[in-house]
Amino acid sequence: MLNQNQIRKVLDTLQEMFPEADCELEHSNPFELLVAVVLSAQCTDVLVNKVTTELFKKYKSPEDYVNVPIEELQKDIRSIGLYRNKSKNIRKLSQMLIDEYDGQVPSSKAELEKLAGVGRKTANVVSAVAFDEPAIAVDTHVERVSKRLGICKWKDSVLEVEKTLMRKVPREEWSATHHRMIFFGRYHCKAQAPKCDVCPLLEICREGQKRIRKKEREADV
Repeated sequence: MLNQNQIRKVLDTLQEMFPEADCELEHSNPFELLVAVVLSAQCTDVLVNKVTTELFKKYKSPEDYVNVPIEELQKDIRSIGLYRNKSKNIRKLSQMLIDEYDGQVPSSKAELEKLAGVGRKTANVVSAVAFDEPAIAVDTHVERVSKRLGICKWKDSVLEVEKTLMRKVPREEWSATHHRMIFFGRYHCKAQAPKCDVCPLLEICREGQKRIRKKEREADV
């Protein structure tokens, strides 16, 4: 496991590598962001952005999603995985926003998690991006990077990864670190073929060193 000085090096390196890292889901208000994040579950941001380009022209408010036939909404997001379930959740959360929040997206994570289809990760993303609340949302990239670098243990659950990062990363850096870890995982420390050989964190990454040694052994055969 990395010590606090090594974690500081990780944070500083990620900032140098991805100083402009931010949410890549395109949106113009908290409600659009909420819908986009719900759609992004088990789906790439690129595909979500492709769908929401037209979706957000047609649907401007929670009322728009509630008033349209469910079959029509399903058709509009059909190219996204789990579109049937997601369409139902979007309609439900839209109705809840109308009934309980005067059509506005709540800013607190606790209130967000009450909405249909909104789990802890989605609530963290919306709270951090839309309302500047410090949060670390653990997606597949954040989990993979945290475990590969040795900030968290391999056996840690998603919730344990979140709590560990919240404990080891300064609160004022939570949101920025979340985005930088996503960029690092998406463009550098990829699930397949991570760029260990050119990684500035290789000297403190046991997983990366192990991969390099394996490559060298295979090359010698």
